[in-house]
Amino acid sequence: LEDSAAALARSEREGAWREMARQVAHEIKNPLTPMKLSIQYLQKSIDNNAGNVKELMANVSKTLIEQIDHLSKIAFDFSQFANIGNTNIETFDINEVIRSLGDLYKVNNEIELVLNTLPEKVMVKADKTQMNRLFTNLIQNAIEACEGKEKCRIELDEIRPDGWIRISIKDNGEGIPAAMQSKIFVPNFTTKSSGTGLGLAMCKGIAEQAGGKIWFETTGGQGSVFYVELPVLG
Repeated sequence: LEDSAAALARSEREGAWREMARQVAHEIKNPLTPMKLSIQYLQKSIDNNAGNVKELMANVSKTLIEQIDHLSKIAFDFSQFANIGNTNIETFDINEVIRSLGDLYKVNNEIELVLNTLPEKVMVKADKTQMNRLFTNLIQNAIEACEGKEKCRIELDEIRPDGWIRISIKDNGEGIPAAMQSKIFVPNFTTKSSGTGLGLAMCKGIAEQAGGKIWFETTGGQGSVFYVELPVLG
């Protein structure tokens, strides 16, 4: 029975990595198509001595740069997801990370980011870089959820249940459709028209790696709240 369970777990892991490899190939192939078409069109124009070659070169250069940036993001997202298990554990004040991120968005007049952090230090034991990545992802997702709104308001609150810190990030977006809610933390699933769909899966992995958890509540037309709960020291 034990051998069967181990074989099943191994099979599931291998299946997950095969699916990941398929997704990587798909994500890389997508930007390569417009890159190839643009270069072929430019080459044909040069061969035909077209009069607007200079303008075409500028347009093709713009397309290539955009697609290369997209490929770079794909490579970055997948490398970060693959490295969740490679942690550098340290003890630090989680509010230092959150307030530092808050400072980044103060200069953006289109975003109102309200930080209701606790006044005292909240010490956790985790990978600080990964925690920064987790909350950056959640804040960025909240901003993207507000797309189309006249004003993007994001509110971050904290409470301290016994032995834990619970951090909530609330947006005033449109909420998450019911059909998508069960898949929101699944790798390669995304509600966006572009992207690798690894952001929230990575957030879940980081939270769990630190002994915590992540979940959300959402209301159609009113927005979503994402919660991260982490064990605290002392």
